[in-house]
Amino acid sequence: MSITLTGADWLQFFAHFLLLSLLAVGGAITTAADMHRYLVDERHWLTDAQFSASIALAQAAPGPNVLFVAVMGWNVGLNAGGMGTAFLGVALAMLGSLIPSTTLTYLAARWGHANRELRGVRAFKQGMAPIVVALLIATGWILATGSSYHARDWPVWAIAVVSTLIVWRTRIHLLWLLGAGAFIGWMGWL
Repeated sequence: MSITLTGADWLQFFAHFLLLSLLAVGGAITTAADMHRYLVDERHWLTDAQFSASIALAQAAPGPNVLFVAVMGWNVGLNAGGMGTAFLGVALAMLGSLIPSTTLTYLAARWGHANRELRGVRAFKQGMAPIVVALLIATGWILATGSSYHARDWPVWAIAVVSTLIVWRTRIHLLWLLGAGAFIGWMGWL
């Protein structure tokens, strides 16, 4: 895939990640659904396969979950030209994702801890829980379906549902599920 990005496109890319950073109250992965909408559906800077591979690769690698943002920036940069633009994509994606949320988290955590007994603070914390759960479900939906909703993809949806139930009801480590998914993909069963 080859794309052409202007300076204005890179600025919009950076600005979009700045905005998403403020929405990442449940972690960066909760913004993956909007990243898919922006990068794959609207801008066509990544393919569905590149988007899913970015998340899968970063989740399988050791380290923080936010690494998938760097991989997406890398892939956008590679599509736009080569190694130089790939490093630019990583830098813009990571700085855009980290600066607002880190600053807000630091300031809000200090203020929230100092005012933890206030009714409004407790209500805010309880009110954010369903939003985080909804964002995680949206991310799971995007990863399981991409942008296609064909009935022939039912095995992928079945694996997503079974994996969700296994994670929810057992203590099986996630790496076993990732390994099982990799094995199923390697065998060509999906």
